Amino acid sequence: MTPATTGTDGQSDPRLPAAPDTIAVYTDLNCSFAHVAVHRLHETRRRLGLEGRLWFDLRAFPLELFNREVNARPGVDSEISVLGALEPEAGWRLWQGPDWTYPVTTLPALEAVHAAKAQGWHASEQLDRALRRAFWAENRCISQRHVILDVAAETGAVDVAALAEAFDGGTARPAIMAQYESARDGRVDCSPHLFLHDGTDSANPGITAHWVNGGFGVGYPVIDEDRPEIYDKLLTQAAALL
Repeated sequence: MTPATTGTDGQSDPRLPAAPDTIAVYTDLNCSFAHVAVHRLHETRRRLGLEGRLWFDLRAFPLELFNREVNARPGVDSEISVLGALEPEAGWRLWQGPDWTYPVTTLPALEAVHAAKAQGWHASEQLDRALRRAFWAENRCISQRHVILDVAAETGAVDVAALAEAFDGGTARPAIMAQYESARDGRVDCSPHLFLHDGTDSANPGITAHWVNGGFGVGYPVIDEDRPEIYDKLLTQAAALL
C-alpha cells in the first residue's frame, strides 16, 4: 500500500473517495482479479461488522479503452481456474454459450453501476456485484440492455424504472469517461485498484502473479503470492477514518 499523490495543480486527487466512509474501487466487470477483489471486499466488510458504515464507490477501469480491443475470451478463460481457486464462492464458470453471445463490451454495464449511485451506495454495490456474478457464474451477456435491467431487478435493491430512465438518457457516460481519464497515464495501475480517503492505495490487493507461455490471451497466470488478510487491514484503516 502506498500513498496516492495529489494533483500538481493543488486540487484534490480525483482518484480519492469524496468522504471517509467510502473506498474508491477502480475495476472492470470482466476482470477476474477484480471479481476476487470485490468478493473479498464484501465478505470482509460483513465479517468485520462494517456494513452500513463503509461503502464501495465502484469506478470504471475499462480495459477495452486502455487496450483498444475487446478483453480477449482466451485470456479470461485461462484465468478462471486459477483465480476461481482463490475464491470459489465468488462464482465462476467457463462460458457455455455460443461465441457470438459473449460480451463484447462492459461499458453499458459500467454506466448502469454508476447510474445506480443516484439511488444510493447500496443500490450501486448490489448491481455491480450481481453483474459480476451474472457474467462470471451465469454466463449472461452483460453488454445487453435487457440483461442489465433484468439483473438489476433480481437484486431487489434497485429501482429498475429509474435506472432505465438514467441509463437510456446516457447520464452516466460522462462520469465513466471522467473515471477513465482519472486512471490514465499510470495514475491507476490496474483493475482492481483501491483508494482510501486518506490517500492510501492498493493495486490488486494482496495478489502478485506472472504469466507463463505467453501473455494474456496466449499463456496462463501463476499466482506468486496471495495475502487476503490485506483486506482486513484496508477496511480497518478505512473504518478508523470515520
